[in-house]
Amino acid sequence: MDGKARRDALLGELRQSGQPVSASALARKLGVSRQIIVGDVALLRSAGAEIAATPRGYVLQEGETGLRRQVACRHTAGEMAAELYAMVDNGCTVLDVIVEHPVYGQLTGSLQLRSRYDVDQFVERSRGVSPLSRLTEGIHLHTLLCPDEAALERVREALRQLGILLAP
Repeated sequence: MDGKARRDALLGELRQSGQPVSASALARKLGVSRQIIVGDVALLRSAGAEIAATPRGYVLQEGETGLRRQVACRHTAGEMAAELYAMVDNGCTVLDVIVEHPVYGQLTGSLQLRSRYDVDQFVERSRGVSPLSRLTEGIHLHTLLCPDEAALERVREALRQLGILLAP
């Protein structure tokens, strides 16, 4: 299989899955090394493919519909799961986390959390690792993809009740 055919197959795998797929799993499926997949993803991105790298693997973002909004939050590491549950339980996808770094400016980590299962997996992988928000004393933004304004307002209310929401 030549490079173009492999990249087409890679996109097909991501479209079919609808969930994050690791570079290792894609490499096994396509019979190449993990590094070839990483290079192919870079080439696909440079050609305009909307592929996000999440902690669980690559995910195709094309066709996502809904409202993209940001919420400003502040909490301790121990409150991270409650914060993320409040978002996914109210129908929104947590696309990323953003912090402002004094030297590098805005740092963004892709999350792509859609369910409690996703949150549980993320929290488990986070054990023993400092979250990005530690750089800013817990202050950070999340970009959410919500089906409608009502879902966003439910998230904001849940975060208010937890004492996590920074903005009104």
